Amino acid sequence: MRSLICFILATGLTAFTSQSDFLSQQMKYKRVKAAEKEKEALIKENLKKQNIVLNDLNILFVVYKEELQLELYVKSINEIKYWKAKTFEVCATSGALGPKRKQGDYQVPEGFYHIDRFNPVSSFYLSLGLNYPNQADRQKSKATDPGGDIFIHGNCVSVGCMPMTDDKIKEIYLYAIHARNNKQLKIPVYIFPFRMNAENMVKFKKEYKSDTDMSAFWDNVKTGSDKFQSTMQELKVKVNEKGDYLFN
Repeated sequence: MRSLICFILATGLTAFTSQSDFLSQQMKYKRVKAAEKEKEALIKENLKKQNIVLNDLNILFVVYKEELQLELYVKSINEIKYWKAKTFEVCATSGALGPKRKQGDYQVPEGFYHIDRFNPVSSFYLSLGLNYPNQADRQKSKATDPGGDIFIHGNCVSVGCMPMTDDKIKEIYLYAIHARNNKQLKIPVYIFPFRMNAENMVKFKKEYKSDTDMSAFWDNVKTGSDKFQSTMQELKVKVNEKGDYLFN
């Protein structure tokens, strides 16, 4: 039963990618209108610190599983560099460190994703779906079914997802629908096992020293983490024939 929680999030999901006015479609829903009423002023004030307005907004999310944090980065559409705007606490988790490789393993994925679904009538209040499994996940997985239906959502319960309180998902969802309305069709979501500094790499590779595949995977995603932190730019990610990430 527990393994179905994230799958249930997809129930009632409506695709809006073909709509000419995405935002007005979303605002027809009661929970989205409530989010706008409660959070729009807060969001505008936060963006004002970076001289950004809602109709000129692009966003990017970075998640750290060990620290249970989701960081929001923002920029204007024509800018290249992102700026960290806010850190949200992930209020529940499941599984352990390491990537998701199969259905029912309770794992939160690790890797480089984007938002591909918006659900204003989610069973878990509001939800943003990720494109898990991506190409790297499919090539690395040895399972018949690598799983799916991974979300950032409300209701503070999770089996493989990144749950927030309903109060926080209102704010996160509102940022995301404004960015999508600004034609940001693939909002990046980078998920790391932990903050990938030298100290943590030594600590966690020691804890998982018997798992050489895990160590190699973390070395690979650390390359992307380092590149993002040094440039503050969206990563151009490709995947090679082994399922490893490549970064331009």
